[in-house]
Amino acid sequence: MASRTILSAALVVIAGLAIAATEARGELTAFEINNDAVPQPLAGLKGRAERGQDIIIDRRKGNCLICHAISSLDVPFQCEVGPPLGGLSQRLSEGEIRLRVIDQSRINPMTVMPSYYRIEGLRDVAPAYRGKPVLDAQEIEDVVAYLLTLKE
Repeated sequence: MASRTILSAALVVIAGLAIAATEARGELTAFEINNDAVPQPLAGLKGRAERGQDIIIDRRKGNCLICHAISSLDVPFQCEVGPPLGGLSQRLSEGEIRLRVIDQSRINPMTVMPSYYRIEGLRDVAPAYRGKPVLDAQEIEDVVAYLLTLKE
């Protein structure tokens, strides 16, 4: 049993390295959109809500609180430009949340929300960030996992 756990952990690490290498080359993991949703996790990854919360709060990474508020978080300087994220999992399915984090402009072309998992067709991207998504596939799944915890 222990050897199976170690093997599983090793496979997760190898898959993560392969995804990171793919994204570093400017290639993103393929995903399918069905009815305004991406029903399957990117690359079959499982997200961790704790990491997702860190990404959402991080002003250099997800920076979600620059536009959104999450009343259950005791974090200063939350905004109300975008809809509040509290209760999001009651309003949207997991796949709908995933698509909105990946690229909200696929649902609303006029959105001001950044595309977190897109590299083509973007404007005014600093040279250091060109060809790289804001969040990698694992980070997308971590954010989705956290947003699914927001029941109210």
